[in-house]
Amino acid sequence: MEPPPPQPPPTCPFCAIASSHAPLPPTNTTTAYDPSATNPPAFPILSTPTVLAFLDIMPLARGHLLVAPRRHAEKMSDLSPEEASSLGAWLPVLSRVVCRAAGCEDWNVVQNNGARAAQVIPHVHFHIIPRPTGESATVSVAGRSWAMFGRGRREELDEEEAGVVVAGMREELRREVERLGSGGLVAGKL
Repeated sequence: MEPPPPQPPPTCPFCAIASSHAPLPPTNTTTAYDPSATNPPAFPILSTPTVLAFLDIMPLARGHLLVAPRRHAEKMSDLSPEEASSLGAWLPVLSRVVCRAAGCEDWNVVQNNGARAAQVIPHVHFHIIPRPTGESATVSVAGRSWAMFGRGRREELDEEEAGVVVAGMREELRREVERLGSGGLVAGKL
């Protein structure tokens, strides 16, 4: 018998985003999400029945995206097979969207499990972080593994700029989903 699923903390910001932003078809670029539906404001790119993608409010780069399951799960090991499959199917799609929107060829996908692993929000999520041209191509490994998430490297998301970024990313998402076709992975799997 499996243990009961973890209950979300009453203040889980990702659960607030999930409950405030109903699923929409990924090709819908005309229906706007209301950023003020949550506090702090959220800027969703994707909202499906199982997966959410939204801008990080403390981005490491313009277009830094978070991808999370809609249902509360604290760690990767708390995901159902269906949730894990859906997240896994969306990650390459959203990676292409982020890179096209940010105009870059390189990016990080990062996922942390637990406080000692640098997880700040106790709701499983992936970071897709674009690495634009002009950033150092080499990073010293010594002492810099997860230090990239440390203080002093992030800036608060500018809400006006976020609106522009979201519009561009949602348009790229529409193009990518249409490119995959109605019989493709997104339509058949997600």
